[in-house]
Amino acid sequence: MRVATWNVNSVKQRVPRLLPWLDQRQPDVVCLQETKVADDAFGQLLGEELAGRGYAVATHGEAQWNGVALLSRVGLEEVVEGVAGAPGFPDPEARAVSGTCGGIRMYSVYVPNGRVPDSEHYRYKLKWLAALQRVVGAGPDAAMVCGDMNIAPTDSDVFDPSAYVGQTHVTPAERAALADLEAVGLRDVVRERWPTDRVFTYWDYRAGMFHQDLGMRIDLVLASPSVAGRVQAAWVDRHARKGKGPSDHAPVIVDLDEAPDGDIGPVVPPPSAPAARPGAVKLPQSP
Repeated sequence: MRVATWNVNSVKQRVPRLLPWLDQRQPDVVCLQETKVADDAFGQLLGEELAGRGYAVATHGEAQWNGVALLSRVGLEEVVEGVAGAPGFPDPEARAVSGTCGGIRMYSVYVPNGRVPDSEHYRYKLKWLAALQRVVGAGPDAAMVCGDMNIAPTDSDVFDPSAYVGQTHVTPAERAALADLEAVGLRDVVRERWPTDRVFTYWDYRAGMFHQDLGMRIDLVLASPSVAGRVQAAWVDRHARKGKGPSDHAPVIVDLDEAPDGDIGPVVPPPSAPAARPGAVKLPQSP
């Protein structure tokens, strides 16, 4: 079974990229984030195309912002929108949808950004993650949490730790919240399979960050032990970040039980630029 997660940064904008990618990579389960459309608009936009490809669909969306979806060709049961007990900002946002696919409880999640350390949105992010931890920790045992976590787990998951000083995504509290989520029994299958490799999933549109391979690994696939033990390949489809009209994120693909493309490495294709010298590059938003 092939599982993929992708922050598409507006599914309406990404239709010309999404449908050919589905045909090329043939994922059985797809977790989408930042769809930015209401549920009825998602169905009007993609319902027929996805049904023709054999996908059952669950969405939890809102117009313009946020939004998640779960596509499955291996069954889709017990769908739940949102995360029980999660706070809103101030109202509940469309940031999670879950369902049982092929015997695995799948969560497609779009964790709040946090914006500025110690802001109200930052505190909202930590509380939202705590609610997700409680829900996932309650079972079932076979589970995968996939999506844009808006957290780089360690310094090795950003191009240069010094560039992120004072920024969200890398603070001790955020990383502790992510570690608490993993502590319910989840394993970071990409990092587990490629423990020392330079792997990113997000590159800012500005300042040529993608072409210089100045990115972050914030899109994760976390799996319970029974599922992680089935992983045969885990990689980032960097091809999908190239070309015309891409998302600023690349899909993460995980193959269970068999690897139709082989165990092809952590990033496909590999970056074309060498790693930048530490301290040489600032983030585009930096003063």
